[in-house]
Order: sequence, then C-alpha cells, then structure tokens
Amino acid sequence: MTAQDSATRPGTIAVGSSPQAGGTVLAGLGVVAFSLTFPSTVWGLESFGPWSLVALRSTLAALIAGAFLLVLRVPLPEQRHWAGLAVVAGGVVVGFPLLTSLALQTSTTAHAAVVVGLLPLTTATFAALRTGRRPSRTFWCAALAGAAVVIGFTLAESGGSLSAGDPYLFGALVVCAAGYTEGGRLARLMPGWQVIGWALVLCLPVMVAGSAVALAVEPVRLTAHGVIGLVWVAAGSTFFGLYVWYRGMAAIGIPKASQLQLAQPLLTLVWSVSLLGEHLSPAAPLAACAVLLCIAVTQRARS
Repeated sequence: MTAQDSATRPGTIAVGSSPQAGGTVLAGLGVVAFSLTFPSTVWGLESFGPWSLVALRSTLAALIAGAFLLVLRVPLPEQRHWAGLAVVAGGVVVGFPLLTSLALQTSTTAHAAVVVGLLPLTTATFAALRTGRRPSRTFWCAALAGAAVVIGFTLAESGGSLSAGDPYLFGALVVCAAGYTEGGRLARLMPGWQVIGWALVLCLPVMVAGSAVALAVEPVRLTAHGVIGLVWVAAGSTFFGLYVWYRGMAAIGIPKASQLQLAQPLLTLVWSVSLLGEHLSPAAPLAACAVLLCIAVTQRARS
C-alpha cells in the first residue's frame, strides 16, 4: 500500500496498534495544538487587527491544505458532503477564530478558557442530536462533573466576573461545537485531513478578499510574537490541529473525543503563564487531577 493510499483511506490510524488507542493519541495531539490557540492569538493581535488575523490565518491554512490536496490529486468530495463541509468551514475555520479574536481584545486568555470548558459538553450534546447516538448515564455524569470543575476553576482564575467579550465567546462555543460535530461525522466518510482541507479551500476566495480589505483598513505592526502567533494559528491550530482532531474523532467517536478537551483550558492556562506572564493559582494541580479523573471515566464509559 502506497503512502497516498494510506492517506486517502477513511479511518486509517497510523498511531498505536489499536484504533481506539491511536484515535485517543491523535485527538490528544489536537487538544495540545488547540490549547496554544488563545495565547498565539494574543501574540498575533500584537501585529494584526482581529479581522486581518482571522483572514490571514484561514488563507495561509487553506494554501497549505490546497497544496496537499493538489499534490496527492485528491478528487472533489461527493456533492452530498458539501453542505457538511460548509458547516465545518463556518464553525471552525471562520466563526470560532473570528469570535474568539474579537473576544480576546477585552478578555484574558484565562477568562476565554471558559468557552473551552463548556465546549466538550456542548459538542457531545450536538453529536447526540445529530447522530442519534446516546452515550451512557455514566458518561454524561462524568462530562457534567468535568465541565463544572473547568468552569469553576477558570471563573475563579478570571475573578468570577463577566466581560465585554462574553457574547462573542458564547457565540464561538455554539458554532465550534456544530463544526466539530459535523467534521467528526464526515471524518467517518473521508480522511480527516481532507475534511478540514476542503473546508479551508471552500473559504479561500472569501478569505483572500477579506485579507485584502482588512489589511487596508486595520494597522499592521509586525513583531516577532505577531508573526509567530499568525503562523501557529494557521499551520498549528487550524491545519495540523484539526487534521489530527478529526482523525481521532473518527476512531473513538465524537462524544469521547470531545471530553479530552476538558484538559484544554488547563493547558491554555499553563501556556498563558509561560508565554504571556499571566498568573496561575495553586489550585491548578487539584483542578487538573479532577479533570483527568473525569476524562478517564468518560473514556471508559459506554458511548
């Protein structure tokens, strides 16, 4: 079997001897990549306005994806898949990056992590409604407990108050959960990297035009942090992160994969301390242990 064959066969997992173990590893890599998104966005906003950053991020990621699709001569998706790809594009390529970039102009990364704290539960709910699969009561109890721990911890870290960016954050929560759910469904029908690849290419014309307009309107002040932040959110979060994430979801299921994201806010807080100099309380290790316990229960529960 050639490298191209392995890249284009749905459900192929190259990590680990078990599809479940390999899927968990891939989804976990996606969570690590996503956990750097908020700090990288803050860096990117040092050089670009929010509209410019999102348009450039999606444009660069689409060019990377388009190159892979072209080199591997991947055929166009079937017509029945384009509606789902449009949901993925609107949710995770445009909606979530734009809404969180707007929110991070007034919110700290710690406060923005509240969104990610709710995202696993929201994604599992969307998946149950969309696919008809009903996880067990044990799964839902562990998922609710994990969400409560993460929300309580992140709210305590951010002072427990609402911010002007919260409407953007809650909007981002909804569109991202929809995009994750639809992408996870499509990843069972085509390779995960093609799901995000075609979603990015679908947005390319609009994002190129958006980049031109936004760069003409918003000031650009190039800094090392700004450029690194842009490159990461484009290549790391948007392309690589979503590639391994969708492959992982296809292997272990949307509900179980979504619960791995309970660890994402805590990882984001670690990056916020090390990269942005934000403060992390001594309660973080306790919250991390509680979250890891909840994740372990959801991974063992029937879904």
